[in-house]
Amino acid sequence: MNPELIVVLGLLAAAVLMFAVGRPRMDAVALIVLVLLPFTGVLTVGEALAGFADPNIILIAALFVIGEGLVRTGVAQGLGDWLLRTAGSSETRLIPLLMACVAGLGSVMSSTGVVAIFIPIALRIAQSARIAPSRLMMPLSMAALISGMMTLVATAPNLVVDGELQRAGYDGFAFFAFTPFGLPILVLAIGYMLFARRWLAASGAAESAAAQPTSRNWIERYGLAGRELRVRVRENSPAVGQTLGDLDLRAASGVNIIAIERQRRFANAFVAPQAGTEVLAGDVFHVDLARADIDIAAVGERLGLEVLPGSGEYFTDRMQAIGMAELMVAADSGLVGQSIAQAQFRSRFHLTVIGLRHGETAVATPLAEERLKVGDTLLVVGTWSDIDRLPSLTRDLLLLNLPAERREVLAVQGRAPHAIACLLLMVVLMVTGVVANVHAALIACLLMGLFGCVNLDSAYRSIHLKSLILIIGMLPFSLALQRTGGVELAADALTAATSGAGPHVVLGALFVITATLGLFISNTATAVLMAPVAIAMATEMGASPYPFAMTVALAASTAFMTPISSPVNTLVVGPGNYKFGDFVRIGVPFSIVVAIVSVILVPLILPL
Repeated sequence: MNPELIVVLGLLAAAVLMFAVGRPRMDAVALIVLVLLPFTGVLTVGEALAGFADPNIILIAALFVIGEGLVRTGVAQGLGDWLLRTAGSSETRLIPLLMACVAGLGSVMSSTGVVAIFIPIALRIAQSARIAPSRLMMPLSMAALISGMMTLVATAPNLVVDGELQRAGYDGFAFFAFTPFGLPILVLAIGYMLFARRWLAASGAAESAAAQPTSRNWIERYGLAGRELRVRVRENSPAVGQTLGDLDLRAASGVNIIAIERQRRFANAFVAPQAGTEVLAGDVFHVDLARADIDIAAVGERLGLEVLPGSGEYFTDRMQAIGMAELMVAADSGLVGQSIAQAQFRSRFHLTVIGLRHGETAVATPLAEERLKVGDTLLVVGTWSDIDRLPSLTRDLLLLNLPAERREVLAVQGRAPHAIACLLLMVVLMVTGVVANVHAALIACLLMGLFGCVNLDSAYRSIHLKSLILIIGMLPFSLALQRTGGVELAADALTAATSGAGPHVVLGALFVITATLGLFISNTATAVLMAPVAIAMATEMGASPYPFAMTVALAASTAFMTPISSPVNTLVVGPGNYKFGDFVRIGVPFSIVVAIVSVILVPLILPL
């Protein structure tokens, strides 16, 4: 063992130790490695920083942007809503559907991002179905990790291994090369979790009421049920061409127009009602009935309005556009002593007051002449854009609460088909090989920007720099170990240890070492270190490198055993209220199952 190799191995051991103890954070360790490696004399500064120009780094960054487009346009949320409708409260149906959805979406976007998307969805399902969150969070994380075994772009370790093959002069893996391994493992995981869920504590079921109020909480608290109505302006309505100020429905009929849904060429738009807003034929008024004695049929007959059937409680089916908020009257507010009508909420803030509480006492409608006091709580309704800009318009009112549904409001509406089309185009280009994978991903990113699925700010925010820096910082170790003979030494040692054994034993040993290393450092760093060893082993044995490289990739995604093996596991620890032993109890047996399945399948599908 030469002195240069000893220095590089010492630096590697220090990095592994820092990864294991979690101090400093992983991206900081990677930067430390980048700075120190050139001092060994094995690599130049340019070679240490070469990872910044690696095509796979650009590809991973582009995939973060693709995932952001799927989130902003509602593709991911729509998948979660379908899951909630289909599974209902049955845990036996819910776990397979949840795991299949997570694995499917995770096959084309970051598994960490998928878990972040599905955690609130799973918690909402747990709350409505009165299921302990711990029974859903572990299947969620397991499916997200298995999604990395589905496609080439599903997880960073796959791309690291693919890049190492190409650097060694071989063709990389095809887009669906991982699928024959991932699908059987996913099926086994679903069956396993249906059995192993009994090992997870069933206590700590989700609370019936979330800490953050929902719109339905407010509907009950402020007595809004039955006050909502939708009316459409007929073609022959005398209101057509008039302004809302001319009609003055609130004063004349006790009807508050909350929002106007107006037809557009591709999708309906919501318009905040103003005194100068002109009424058009086909407009749909979303109204709040300020008094219980309003004869809406008479109002509709007089103005040529068609009453539409209701759907959803107090416009909850329109929460993507129409929002609610609780406000508090500030101590030094200039509104104190004024009536709600005098405060001119509609003209000043484009919002309508639909509820008022003096302390714990809700005030009955009508509210227009009710005087405001310090500390009063107001419930207002309007478009989300008007609610969001309220704090910048006044200091008289404090934004007290937003409903839990605010988190689910899409940043971009009506663009889900465009996002799906961009995703499918990327997959087709990758599968057919018309262009390089990174080129296909960049094309999809640009098209998502062109269609408005993402903008530059959201694209930059979506890129997880911590993950990229980790990969970039660990990549030089591969070259350093190759130059100092470390890769050959490890390959020789592993080959000697399995000398005379069959290919299944060799692949099994490679799998175990990779998975064991993943207990202490991230699965991405594990792939960086083990991919060149696997390829060197194949060269030593005169075998194809593909089964060895695939074994490393599958083992790197088998990070079920500890909460620190992958960020995916770390994310679910809090929501699932898990302890370290929960991952050991659930993860270790299934890791053994995955190892056995991989060692059997890999030589069959990728001949040695």
